[in-house]
Amino acid sequence: MSSGGRFLTGVGWRLAYFSGYARLMERRTGGAGAILRFEHVRPARSADFQPRRTHEITPQFLDRTIRALKRWKFEFVSMDEVCRRAAGPRPPRRFVCLTFDGATRDLMTSGYPVLSRHAVPFTVYVPTAFPDGLGEAWWLALEALIAHNDRIALVMDGREQRFEIADADRKAQLYDLLERWMRSLAPPDLSVAINDLCKRYSVDLAGLSREASMSWDDLASLAADPNVTIASMTVNAPVLTSLKDAAASREISMGRAVAQSAFHRDIMHFAYPFGDRGSFNRQHVILAREAGFASAVTALPGVILAEGRSNLHALPRIAWDGRQRSLRAMRVMLSGVMLSKAAN
Repeated sequence: MSSGGRFLTGVGWRLAYFSGYARLMERRTGGAGAILRFEHVRPARSADFQPRRTHEITPQFLDRTIRALKRWKFEFVSMDEVCRRAAGPRPPRRFVCLTFDGATRDLMTSGYPVLSRHAVPFTVYVPTAFPDGLGEAWWLALEALIAHNDRIALVMDGREQRFEIADADRKAQLYDLLERWMRSLAPPDLSVAINDLCKRYSVDLAGLSREASMSWDDLASLAADPNVTIASMTVNAPVLTSLKDAAASREISMGRAVAQSAFHRDIMHFAYPFGDRGSFNRQHVILAREAGFASAVTALPGVILAEGRSNLHALPRIAWDGRQRSLRAMRVMLSGVMLSKAAN
């Protein structure tokens, strides 16, 4: 989105909040409740180049968010309860469900102390190759190699490409370009591309991936907390549309099977990796249902409707932009009035 687009969005939520329009419309547009989507929880960083800042919140912001949700009289519920409320009549009190994608280590070190102190339920979506040390966090490796180099050369679609990236703006532009390109590749081609780049520019892809992910011991500690729901996010967290249907089905079903074996319990909830438009399709919704999941969440914006009007295997979530620190903006998003604009 351009800076002008971001400005208009900011003007929009401010107008909706200060005019009272969001609160006025909330009963009509806010549904029965909402699922919030987060990823990293860690202290703020000062680096100029932070291409994944949208995926990060600080522990302090998480604490402020939970306090605000309590003050706004939202009821914190588990994903099991989301499914029940989506099927039933609209409750008098709106709910919120907190979810965290990727089972990142910083959730355990920086996020869990906050969540535990507030004693609120939350769900963690686990890509099961990563606790095993086998997953490739290519998006983190891409950030690292661009951050530490002023020139990058690579082969894209059979052609040698060279980029001069001496300043933060050019680094950010290249990250966006290469992230889109890598997401379009089939997993074997993506693995070849990122491993080649990491070898050229001395980035330890395996070590970086392990360091960023929770271990099975970490996850076992979380799973022992009755407020925590352990859920699945496939095995390798691929872009599902980059796979043939049979391979996508294996990713979805094997992710559940590995998690069930590790935790000795039914794993009933699923998240589409990335979850945004173009990363999954209707066939993957069918595959998630056929794999036995009670729900599957996306990163598409929206609220949860009651009386069976929300598809339990394509549930929307409010994916919070970590650059945004305004709880007023969150209040407007939870009202539902801005979500149709956010989807476009």
